Amino acid sequence: MLTRFILIQTSHAGNVGGTARAMKTMGFDDLVLVAPRWANVLRREETIQRASGANDVLAKARIVDTLEEALDGVDHLCATAMTPRDFGPPTLAPREHFSALVPSATAEAPLPGGVAFLFGSERFGMRNEDVYRCHACLSIPTDPQFGSLNLAAAVQLIAYDWREALGGFALPPSTQAKPPADAQALAGMLTHLEQALVAVDFLDPAAPKKLMPRLNQLFNRAAPSEEEIHILRGVAKAMLQAAAAKR
Repeated sequence: MLTRFILIQTSHAGNVGGTARAMKTMGFDDLVLVAPRWANVLRREETIQRASGANDVLAKARIVDTLEEALDGVDHLCATAMTPRDFGPPTLAPREHFSALVPSATAEAPLPGGVAFLFGSERFGMRNEDVYRCHACLSIPTDPQFGSLNLAAAVQLIAYDWREALGGFALPPSTQAKPPADAQALAGMLTHLEQALVAVDFLDPAAPKKLMPRLNQLFNRAAPSEEEIHILRGVAKAMLQAAAAKR
């Protein structure tokens, strides 16, 4: 589905770069700027720095003079606002609106062909007339005492919630845990460790009590890998060398 992010009269170049970065992390790349403060904003150093590698999003981005020019191909418009308006489309939390929008798609009521998220200027937000043309007004739930979000941060939150509504991304596979060392390797390490503990006077061989059985149980629970056994034997070797050097 076409997903577009539209920034209206953006005044800070860094927010354009931050928006590109936020979009790219969520797999979106359709960015349109409506009458930004800087005509060359897509090439400004601050924009490129804040994009942090999302240069392809900047390269594809368009600059237009009016909002109408930014709406080609989209049929569902979502305004963004910090506070509800007395008139206009319903004000909803992003997840609330997205959960109703995506699962409701049927043959009779399919998903929109294209969705656009509109963000107003940093100082004044969106004009009422721009909000009125939208199907919904999204308001990100924040602390009632301080609801002011940075523009790029707001884009990131909207982009994340929308990507999740569309199915999200799977987490990359984690590194496979190495299998535990066999009982023979564990027993050899414990013998080596016992020698080291005796050498540093931590273990009295005449009265060992249950120290080694307890350590055996500890390492059984830890299930160290072969590599970890080698590390522990290296520690035991260093202890023996240090003890011998003092004699």
